[in-house]
Amino acid sequence: MVTALEQYDPQIYELIRQEEVRQSGSVRLIPSENYVSKAVMQASGSCLTNRYSEGYPGKRYYEGQQVTDLIERLAQERAKKLFKADHANVQPYSGSIANWAAYLALVEPGSTIMGLSLPYGGHLTHGWKVSVTSRIFNSVQYTVNPETGRFDYNQIEELAKKHRPKIIISGATAYPREIDFEIFGQIAKKVGAYHVSDIAHIAGLVVAGIHKSPIPYADIVSTTTHKTLRGPRGGMLLCKAEHAEKVDRAVFPGLQGGPHMHTLTAIAVAMAEADTPEFVNYAKQIVKNSRAMAEKLLEYGFNLVSGGTDNHLILMDLQNKNVPGKKAAKALDRARIVTNYNTTPMNPAHPFNPTGVRIGTPAITTRGMKEDQARQIASFINRVIENIDNESVIEEVAKEVLLLCSQFPVPEHFIIPNKSNPDAIQPSDTLTRYLF
Repeated sequence: MVTALEQYDPQIYELIRQEEVRQSGSVRLIPSENYVSKAVMQASGSCLTNRYSEGYPGKRYYEGQQVTDLIERLAQERAKKLFKADHANVQPYSGSIANWAAYLALVEPGSTIMGLSLPYGGHLTHGWKVSVTSRIFNSVQYTVNPETGRFDYNQIEELAKKHRPKIIISGATAYPREIDFEIFGQIAKKVGAYHVSDIAHIAGLVVAGIHKSPIPYADIVSTTTHKTLRGPRGGMLLCKAEHAEKVDRAVFPGLQGGPHMHTLTAIAVAMAEADTPEFVNYAKQIVKNSRAMAEKLLEYGFNLVSGGTDNHLILMDLQNKNVPGKKAAKALDRARIVTNYNTTPMNPAHPFNPTGVRIGTPAITTRGMKEDQARQIASFINRVIENIDNESVIEEVAKEVLLLCSQFPVPEHFIIPNKSNPDAIQPSDTLTRYLF
């Protein structure tokens, strides 16, 4: 059967098909990426994309919101239950917007904020110099110990005492170790600062109970809804009840107009998927795979930042291999191993020409790969790096990667809904009355 897209726009249809083939036939090791279920994808592409729902449930600026109000409330309640939070805002378009909203909810422009420096593993919106966050706020940046690749909490506390920031940001995009959010919270209290925690990368590990949650120790927690959480591309804010009104105002009307209801609907589905034993097992396997891959890479003589990993992410410094990070990432891509080149604490060079490569295990874990496959992928990486200028070897590795991928097809569904579950989604009385 010819689809509507194929008939109307065969060029885009073909490009989407090619991307689907590429995602299926490659080992995707970018820590930010994953595969969503068909249920999440269907919600993302549903009729909710037609809706404009400016405002919040019960306080919209457009009529016809009977169903959208129910969907957003459902997403909020699921997020609150999953993260054990007082309040959830599921409207942010992205993690960057969520971070912005967190800052603006708590302090005025011009205030001092303190976050992790980008070359040492932080995010642009943690106050890095090329981000507008460093222009709107006075930004102070902490680092990691370049010898250990880990946070030096005493150093962070001394920096906080010196600069007296109004907000201290915990969280990272390239930090392979567990973060002690409790210590960050204690430091913030000592200097009279708010604590904002960005768990975009590890949210799935947090809700599965594998990593400590920042919810008890942070004023506001921001996250994306994809990565380890395995939902659509979006953002979310969780906070204490005392900050709820300010958080909501910061998102809308502060930074956004109407929410993307199709994404918000898919977030609700992803929250339901994450609230299952199957998701916990998946999250545990992410860390097992990451550690198995790290151990094998160490055997091959790779220099790993911090000497290993506690989470989904591994950061390799390739200086001892005499291979630039960008060259390595591009060679790996030709071998069907998708990574990203990245700065490292050992050599915080320009982000466009760094010495490191960042890899992660969420996507391969979703495909069902386990420790043996993680070690096999490490061997592929080693062969490519050791033969960085030998295209015949890279081509041979690409064939082996394709064979591995064929044994672990991209799953369409992650859980089978329990129809006997009294908590299963049912039309509410309000919705039933409205529709029937």
